Amino acid sequence: MNQTIFTVFFREKPAQMMIHLKNSATEMYASSLAKKVDCTYSHVVKILQAMEKAGLVNFEKTGRLKLLSLTKKGEQVAERIDSIKTIL
Repeated sequence: MNQTIFTVFFREKPAQMMIHLKNSATEMYASSLAKKVDCTYSHVVKILQAMEKAGLVNFEKTGRLKLLSLTKKGEQVAERIDSIKTIL
């Protein structure tokens, strides 16, 4: 895939975050997602909050941690981003 052209159409980190959440076989937290996309925790949280407002992700509090999951709408968006990434 030509990563350069993909980033022309999509901001790299948010797109990566959506794809990682979609493909994750295990529970995902903001800290582990930050490591996967090579981004700071605070930046990931800021992006996730915007995604939550857009109805793409849910936060489920488990103790002190917040478990992340995609909403139905988020799954659809992530699937489309992933398919475009595959084409490019």
